[in-house]
Amino acid sequence: MSRLSPSLRPLALALLCSIPALALADPPKNLDARVAQVMQEQGVPGMAVAIVENGHVVHAKGYGVRRLGGTEAVDADTIFPIGSTSKAMTVAALAVLVDEKKIDWDDRVIDHLPGFQMYDAWVTRELTIRDLLVHRSGLGLGAGDLMFVPRSSLSRAESVRRLRYLKPATSFRSGYAYDNVLYMVAGAVIEAVSGQTWEAYIRDHVFEPAGMRVTTSDEVDQFATANRAQPHARMDGGLRGVGRQEVLDERASLGRNAAPAGGVASSANDMARWLEIQLAHGALPEGQGKRLYSETAAREMWTPQVNMPISQYPAPIAEATPQFSSYALGWDVEDYRGLKIISHGGAVLGAQTMVVLIPDRNIGFSLNINSEDGVVLRGLMFELLDHYLDQPQRDWVGDFSKFRQARELLKVSAKPVASRPTLPLGGYAGRYADPWYGPISIHQEGKRLRLNFEQTPNMQGTLEHWQYDTFVVRWDDRTSEPAYMTFRLDEQGKVDDIRMKAVSPIADFSWDYHDLHFTPQAAGAAGGQP
Repeated sequence: MSRLSPSLRPLALALLCSIPALALADPPKNLDARVAQVMQEQGVPGMAVAIVENGHVVHAKGYGVRRLGGTEAVDADTIFPIGSTSKAMTVAALAVLVDEKKIDWDDRVIDHLPGFQMYDAWVTRELTIRDLLVHRSGLGLGAGDLMFVPRSSLSRAESVRRLRYLKPATSFRSGYAYDNVLYMVAGAVIEAVSGQTWEAYIRDHVFEPAGMRVTTSDEVDQFATANRAQPHARMDGGLRGVGRQEVLDERASLGRNAAPAGGVASSANDMARWLEIQLAHGALPEGQGKRLYSETAAREMWTPQVNMPISQYPAPIAEATPQFSSYALGWDVEDYRGLKIISHGGAVLGAQTMVVLIPDRNIGFSLNINSEDGVVLRGLMFELLDHYLDQPQRDWVGDFSKFRQARELLKVSAKPVASRPTLPLGGYAGRYADPWYGPISIHQEGKRLRLNFEQTPNMQGTLEHWQYDTFVVRWDDRTSEPAYMTFRLDEQGKVDDIRMKAVSPIADFSWDYHDLHFTPQAAGAAGGQP
């Protein structure tokens, strides 16, 4: 990637704008057939594809069905949850406020949220709006996600308050670790500055001006829309992602407290509008000088802020390994075959999205599926990239499928040691609390222990003895990842604390059980925070 000094960037942009418009390159001739083929091979119920070339929408179409076993077809207006690709939309909302001079990217968060605190007082004083967006705060990967995964009864304001109890994993601004919770704070900043909820502000100042007719960040509006894709996942194969495709409860996909990090739902037609605006650096498709956000804001969004670690992919996907990888404001910035690629993936329970921009070719595309079969998204992403970069056709979907299968085969299930628990079952019962998550309760029902994550609706399960003082939590709702729960005893033989971790070695990082540290709570104590 070339690097220009700030003084040369305006000149470079002026030169780029003077280049004649590029000729349109047709989408792959076999695109419809290829999408249908990989959907059938991988068992994806429904999909939406949008492609924009040189300022024109050349493809916006739905495929398959909204719900497994149903007949209602996906079309270009069917809305899909788009997960973390929502982050760039939250950034766009902030950009509007920056353009209006109501905030600056480098304002301190506490100047707009005076009560906001991180675990470290110095980080609290220094954390900026930019820091909220680029995953360099020092928090660990996915830290705090259990405040909204799979759902929550917590408000956004209360969830933001609890961040002061999340211990950092590294020093401030020393490296990259993806998080969602600080985008939740970004949403709170928008609310504090604008006087509107994040949902209302992004509707009024992003979606409506952009002409995104059916896109919504409001849960009530989403479920009131008949033309929506239902979520699906593979649940009965021992590990999530393996087994038969099942329809999930769409109302249990994400806590709304974290919607600024991943709570938008959109369609192929609306994603095409979003791609047009992105490629036009904030200008609206209708022209006439109308903009969603400024050219200056557009440059900020795509400017790398923090390096991301690079691991060499093994065969058969080794060629997908980038030479550089960085995070900008709500976007990944990487290279592929010598060109800069701006992209971001998104996933909520039962749905996934990929948004890709090739600025040097003035091309962008988005892919949505209503399942968790990410090999389809990653594979079609590289197949489309190869098409637009004049590379030979290749079965990238098949290659990514082989990679995933090999990864799963390497993960051998652990075997417990034959042993018995130290205490009778009643000795493990009680109320416990973690500083950032809050309270849980364990009680004995006959010859079993039952666990209740009290601030996560319907997250109850049974503790099955594993070995020594470790149990496995089998949740009543099978969509929740099973977890090991280890009790540590004090010198008097009473529970001193509890640690947890996901059973599956390929569990999504948002199941951050490993960040929990439960300690006994005194009888009659309320909440879980000191």
